[in-house]
Amino acid sequence: MAEKQLSQAAQWDHEFVWHPFTQMQDWLAQEPVVIERGEGVYLIDENGKKYYDGVSSLWVNIHGHNHPVLNQALKEQVDKIAHSTLLGLVSPPSAQLCKELVELAPEGLNKVFLSDDGSTAIEVAIKMAYQYRQLVGQTKKTKFIALNAGYHGDTLGTVSVGGIQLFHQVFHNLLFKPLTLPSPGVYRDVADREKAFEESLAELERILNEEGDEITALVMEPLVQAAAGMLVMPHGYLKRVRELTAKHDVFLIVDEVATGFGRTGKFFACEHEGVAPDFMTLSKGITGGYMPLAATLTTQRIFDAFLGTFEEKKTFYHGHSYTGNALACAVALASLKVFREEKVIEGLPKKIEAFTNALKPIEKLKHVKEVRQRGLIVGIELEKDVATHEAYRPNDAVGAKVAILAREQGLICRPIGDVVILMPPLASTVEQLEDMVRIVGESIQRATEEEGILEDLRPIIL
Repeated sequence: MAEKQLSQAAQWDHEFVWHPFTQMQDWLAQEPVVIERGEGVYLIDENGKKYYDGVSSLWVNIHGHNHPVLNQALKEQVDKIAHSTLLGLVSPPSAQLCKELVELAPEGLNKVFLSDDGSTAIEVAIKMAYQYRQLVGQTKKTKFIALNAGYHGDTLGTVSVGGIQLFHQVFHNLLFKPLTLPSPGVYRDVADREKAFEESLAELERILNEEGDEITALVMEPLVQAAAGMLVMPHGYLKRVRELTAKHDVFLIVDEVATGFGRTGKFFACEHEGVAPDFMTLSKGITGGYMPLAATLTTQRIFDAFLGTFEEKKTFYHGHSYTGNALACAVALASLKVFREEKVIEGLPKKIEAFTNALKPIEKLKHVKEVRQRGLIVGIELEKDVATHEAYRPNDAVGAKVAILAREQGLICRPIGDVVILMPPLASTVEQLEDMVRIVGESIQRATEEEGILEDLRPIIL
């Protein structure tokens, strides 16, 4: 490391903090960027340098940082109460939030269970679905179906239905084993997309025909498998999955943690194909990027199965200390207010179109295999040789180096392997979106073409 004196925050970070999804040996060799504040779509470090928040602070920020409406909601709520338990008490902000989520959700989702983050929302859905089957006497229905390349969180239940080996292989002996469905978003060539679509549905139909009476639910991300590298599903896949699962009385658990709250161009990704799942999980953008909060929405049918006397032991024994946190629910309500008053969804088509047009030149770059986009979600996959599909070596860490070069130009982005990710705040202007794409394009060119650049940059981002 250079001899430059680290700030107090950076020193404490190196001495005490263990960062998520980070190889700490590399991290400790670097001078970290210390983010001190935010303003709109910008992050500002301790030296006053501004950066575009190109991944919305890990896909959570929607309306920009320091939004006055969200700030005011927090200030007003903290003067009343910061938190009270939902075990045996009612919290006005949480009750109102559940009402408003139901009003926005696909038809039939009219009960809301609040928790803390995306992982817990999926854990709730898995446990509710399983317990429902036991309560109604469908005791053979104990299996789950999960898509390969799926990601639903890092707690053990969510890891069980996940499919990213790099993250979770070490824990395989701790997990329950789902039936695995090939993802339609995983294909060798772009031309294979239709084949992958048909093969995935054919395998789902086979599984359901042979084992449907033993299956509780299918868990999937709708339209985009985010952590897998923004793999985009072919149009019509989600709708067909819904039709097949409904036919066999298999619950559909849709993970909208990454895709919800406008990311795909509609409020929820399910809306693109008119799908109403049995469970829908929400988090990330639910509070506009301000507070941890999650929600699992489900149907009256499922809720009613848990009603009974104490002796019947039908209660859903699951909860979290901060379930329904008043501050989080208040700011989530403020975020929904901003969606309405600033007509956020209505303004997205123009931004998405500009984003798409700005990305077209990047598709032509020598080492870009594919640009995958859905709404304001983008994954740019890099290959050493696109013609032969020769991948970069893991130690090349080319995606990480693109992120480092982009940071030098004032853009924070975080790759997934050799897929460069952009998921900017919905509040970004057309001009800001175009500038982010410009920076990414120039950074890709430098990282992949400039002699020696791969060796000169140390990877600090996975």
